Amino acid sequence: MLKEKNIYKEELPVNVVVAHIDEYPIHFHDDMEVVYVLQGTIGLKNGYYNYKLKQGDIFILNAREIHSFAKTSEDNMVMMLQLDLECFSKYYKNLKYSFFVTDMHDPEDESLEILRNLLATIMMEVLQKGYGYEHKVIETAHNLFAALFSDFQYFLMEDGKFINSDKNKGNKILAVRMNRITDYMYENFTRKLTLNEIANMEHLSIYYLSHVIKEASGLNFQDLLSFIRVEESEILVLGTNKKIGAISEEMGFSAVRYYIKHFKTWFGMHPMEYRKKFTDRVSSREIKAKYVWCMPLEIEDAIRSQVKGVYSDYLKSKRLEPIILDITIEEFKGGEYKTAALMDELMQMDAMKPVSRPYNLFKGLKENVLLTGGNYTVSAISVIESKPEHISILLYNINDKMKKDILQNGQRERVLEIAKKFEEEAEFLVRIFGVSGEYKVSRYKLTRENALIAFHERLEESGLSTIRDATINSWGAFPSIEFRAIATTEAINIRSTLKGLSAELILIDKKITAN
Repeated sequence: MLKEKNIYKEELPVNVVVAHIDEYPIHFHDDMEVVYVLQGTIGLKNGYYNYKLKQGDIFILNAREIHSFAKTSEDNMVMMLQLDLECFSKYYKNLKYSFFVTDMHDPEDESLEILRNLLATIMMEVLQKGYGYEHKVIETAHNLFAALFSDFQYFLMEDGKFINSDKNKGNKILAVRMNRITDYMYENFTRKLTLNEIANMEHLSIYYLSHVIKEASGLNFQDLLSFIRVEESEILVLGTNKKIGAISEEMGFSAVRYYIKHFKTWFGMHPMEYRKKFTDRVSSREIKAKYVWCMPLEIEDAIRSQVKGVYSDYLKSKRLEPIILDITIEEFKGGEYKTAALMDELMQMDAMKPVSRPYNLFKGLKENVLLTGGNYTVSAISVIESKPEHISILLYNINDKMKKDILQNGQRERVLEIAKKFEEEAEFLVRIFGVSGEYKVSRYKLTRENALIAFHERLEESGLSTIRDATINSWGAFPSIEFRAIATTEAINIRSTLKGLSAELILIDKKITAN
């Protein structure tokens, strides 16, 4: 079980684990893993080299790199971000064989700080799980790859380990060429591979190609090829009972003595000695990882101490207790239209027109109200006298104090200032019992950003804004719209998170099946 298979949530090719690690046995996986130490220190064995990572350190475990973790004398908190290369390779050619190195001389380097911000952003999105958070996580993962390609695919060999190289940073031509060369070497290392063959492929002289490889990696061609063969052989040494001679031949060495020589160069010992020393540390049914998952609050505290800007962006809003609305659908008798009492006075104000559209759409449905409160209303309608086929939910994130302030200060400028300062986050869970069948769920969400832009757009109708500003504002004022299907035999649960002045209109319609 040397190889671990990462399981990803549907449509989310990113996994995040944050844990206090005691011991994580030797293993590898086909995907990339980004290790970010949030607290303390952790020991990392990556192939032939042992690292001690401290708070703030980031380490990239490239695909198929064998590694393990071990606790040091300090407690630790480690974020492990796994990225599905099969998914992301659709966007980045040759990503599977890309090699990224974050080991740098300056731990305060600006490019590392950018990585910390991106990792913290992904972590906060996963913790909060706001509406549509998966999209934001994937988008941030793409930005993470952009940063890796920009600053972390340049490396050199120094003191027996690969480190990030400053001198080649920004040389995109060299990076692309070296990436292409190493891709070819990884795909063909098991057979006889010559410098002349690659020179012909790259349309370069042997002399110049030798210079390119040495300049880009710090190794000559033969040493780089031997490194690749020895690195790949570790999987067979620890994961199989194959004889060393067989492994040597399978890896492309012309003689077992050359394999042993190069293995000793990188791993410091004979491959049989290495197998004896580490086989009992390989992940298996008997040898399992020992770690404790971290709680959300302690993760947030660690991020706050590490990446203050990201923490403040996500956590300056006040999270309140969830609003749980339970509705049991009994026999439905249609009846007369009953208006909702939801914020009529507030939404009829001229100053509130930028955020009144969800309210007006809901009112226009003219349905029978099942449940209403200070910032929510649930209504329904039925074509026949039975359980309703159509259920509507209107949610607004406006508290009593804000409502009072707006009613007392009805000017648009003042309402905009109130909206800017209001950052509370509300979570609604609407549980509708007594329904069955297939339903279509349509969601119309007006976010805090939509609302603020809409207020600005109203204030700028005087013509002071440029055409470009007006275009951007018109885009930003559009709500997000989503459609999906739900099948149920007993209940439908609808969850909504709203931050700042925002609203969501949710329509649930039963699918009619033909007889």
